[in-house]
Amino acid sequence: LHARYVLNLLHETRKHLKQLPNISHVSTCYSEEVTVCGDLHGQLDDLFLIFYKNGLPSPSKSYVFNGDFVDRGKQSLEVLVILFTFLLIYPKEVHLNRGNHEDHMVNLRYGFTKEVMQKYQVHGKKILKMFQNVF
Repeated sequence: LHARYVLNLLHETRKHLKQLPNISHVSTCYSEEVTVCGDLHGQLDDLFLIFYKNGLPSPSKSYVFNGDFVDRGKQSLEVLVILFTFLLIYPKEVHLNRGNHEDHMVNLRYGFTKEVMQKYQVHGKKILKMFQNVF
């Protein structure tokens, strides 16, 4: 994805997240399901498997993602782009909770910083800074 679109997505995601309270209350009626996921760690195939088995986020399919979206895996950037896109499309059905890997120092140690800089050599620093603002 071109750097301009990544930066636009990050800007819109940050704007949306700033409007939300620190604590999210998620409730459904007994007839609805909520899929709770955690620790994707940049594993895009795992995210695709979750969507394959449970369906894509939609007005009738809610998801809670419990942090640790990045680091360790090779496709953290792609995982975040997908999650942030669904968050903006379905803000009442997709909930993202920050994990300890959504932190600058952890990103330096476990690979997300390196991944972003390799994938976006020209605009990597700007994209990385914006990710840190979103986190």
